[in-house]
Order: sequence, then C-alpha cells, then structure tokens
Amino acid sequence: MRARVADAARAAGRDPAEVGLLAVTKTWPASDVALLCDLGLDAFGENKEQEGAAKAAELAALRPDAAARWRVVGRLQRNKARSLVRWSHAVDSVDSARLVDALEAAAAKAVDAGERSDPLEVLIQVSVDADPGRGGAPVADVPDLADRVAACDHLHLGGVMAVAPQDVEPAEAFATVWEVAEGVRAAHPRASALSAGMSGDLEAAIAHGSTCVRVGTALLGRR
Repeated sequence: MRARVADAARAAGRDPAEVGLLAVTKTWPASDVALLCDLGLDAFGENKEQEGAAKAAELAALRPDAAARWRVVGRLQRNKARSLVRWSHAVDSVDSARLVDALEAAAAKAVDAGERSDPLEVLIQVSVDADPGRGGAPVADVPDLADRVAACDHLHLGGVMAVAPQDVEPAEAFATVWEVAEGVRAAHPRASALSAGMSGDLEAAIAHGSTCVRVGTALLGRR
C-alpha cells in the first residue's frame, strides 16, 4: 500500500513523504490493529465513538509501547464528544457549528480533569454535493466553520476532509475540495491537512493535493 501511495505521489510530481496513510480499522478487532502497528503503521481511523474507545483501550493492552494515534472519521453525535476527547487525537468529520461548540466544551473539561493536555485536532468535512444525508458542510459554510474552530482554545484546526460522492467523478470532486482547502489555508496557514482519497480513488485524490489517504479495504480486505 505504501508503494501504491508513493507511485501516485510521484505520478503527480509530488514527494511521497507529503502523503500520509490512515488505516481505517472500523469493525476490525484490536488484534488486527496490533498487527498493523507491527508493520509500522501508527494512525488509525474509527467511525463510531464507542467502538473506537474500546479498541484504543484494547490496543494499549496488546501493544503498550505503540504510539498509536486515533482519529474519528465518521459522523459524530454531539453527546459523544465528552467520551471521545478522552481517547481520540482528532476528529476528521466536523460539519456544524454545534459540533464545534460541543467538542470545545468537552476538550476544555478533559484538560481541566487532567485527561488530556493537548488540543483536539479538527478537520472540517466538506460536502461536495451538499447532500445532508451524507454528512459534511456545504462548500459555502466551510470558511465560517474554520474560523469558529480556529477561535477555540482547546481545538486545533488541522484542515479539511472530504469523501468523493459516488455520482461525481473523483477528479472533479477532489478539484473542488482542493480549492476549498486552499481557501482555508489562506485564512489559517497552519491548517495544511487535506484528507481525501480511499482505497478506490486515492490516486485521483493525491493528484489533487491530498496529504492523507484513508485506506481500509486495501489494507484489511472487505468486511
């Protein structure tokens, strides 16, 4: 998989070191995550807070020396924020002001309680087609959401994330996301992350500036 990512980066005239690999481990057991750690992976994505919390604890017991970093990549309910900030390093699917506020409040409480010391990284999920059933913020709403995150004391604006809609050509979708990401970076230079591309379309995403691809099937097989 690393070779495929590297080949895609070179084909786009980019340095392979610019593109990270996030292993999406939803529905797979912690024992499989431990094997991925043994292979040198250290970033893992989970869809559901409860599953991610349990898996993070299991992995800590299986591989106590592993420096694993956990990211939430699925749609998140606000009432899960308080639990999430205890184990997750980042939330890649922020798409509303109310969720920003819930995460800021939860992260502040976690710091006060000594449960975490660093800000929670946040990516704004961009909805290319503005379909409310799929999650993500409409393109026009992203700048204000980014400003809201950047103004928080306990959140860090990392950049943006997107999933290409099935009825849109990946290259077209990722070109739109790149423009949105450029706008966010112009306003917030430290927000340099662009998480886009999965097993089936990572080449198109890398060609349009992705700094992180989210891979599940190509690493672990079909669920």
